[in-house]
Amino acid sequence: MLKLRHVLLVALGLSAILVACESVPITGRSQLNLLSESDEVTMGVQAYKEVTGKAKVSGDPVANAQVQRVAQRIVAVAEKPNLPWEVKVIDENQANAFALPGGKIAVYTGILPITKDDAGLAAVVGHEVGHVLARHSAERVSQQMVAQGLGGALISGVLGTDAQTSQQVAGLFAQGLLLPWGRKQESEADHIGLILMAKAGYDPRAARDLWVRMGAASKGSSRPPEFLSTHPSEETRVRQIEEWLPEALKYYKPR
Repeated sequence: MLKLRHVLLVALGLSAILVACESVPITGRSQLNLLSESDEVTMGVQAYKEVTGKAKVSGDPVANAQVQRVAQRIVAVAEKPNLPWEVKVIDENQANAFALPGGKIAVYTGILPITKDDAGLAAVVGHEVGHVLARHSAERVSQQMVAQGLGGALISGVLGTDAQTSQQVAGLFAQGLLLPWGRKQESEADHIGLILMAKAGYDPRAARDLWVRMGAASKGSSRPPEFLSTHPSEETRVRQIEEWLPEALKYYKPR
């Protein structure tokens, strides 16, 4: 009877998953989203306030002008005017940028020497806007809900393990599920960003050059193997971008 109840819960969960599937813009990939966009934006805005409130926002007029200039062109072709877009430059020497739901983006000054110019920066900003358009944050939360909740029901109910073992295996189940999806989301953001930068008038071939430079800059740093990481390697990103370039170049018109 207990197993039957768990099987029914699994069936209901799978039905809910089917209903919550939607398509990602540009790539057309089917994804799971259990959060509404409004809830996702609310969470993103709050998180952005907390993160940027603790960070040192850059006062460099040159860096700010460049980041704002590039971001405005990328956002203009993203076709999401309803989102409260905002971009800040964080004065910190790390080669990084991030995006949160609601179009909240931050670019660290440490990445600017690697991006070199507007086209290189457009690859970074386009990537971050790609995360927003694809609603990757909501997708990851949805995956965690499924992996920890439904995954636990599958393991403890169908396999019949004890509670402690079930919890441990559920954690491994969640980790194994989420890491590959993290890499897929990163690659998808690269793909979407490549199209966006081309539509905004930036040569998409600059994205390939950026990741070559990123690879050179990261040499000597310790990192896990790609299959244990949420991010694809620089070599993988360069190869994928080369595959997507013919598509992106169809949209590219120099300005």
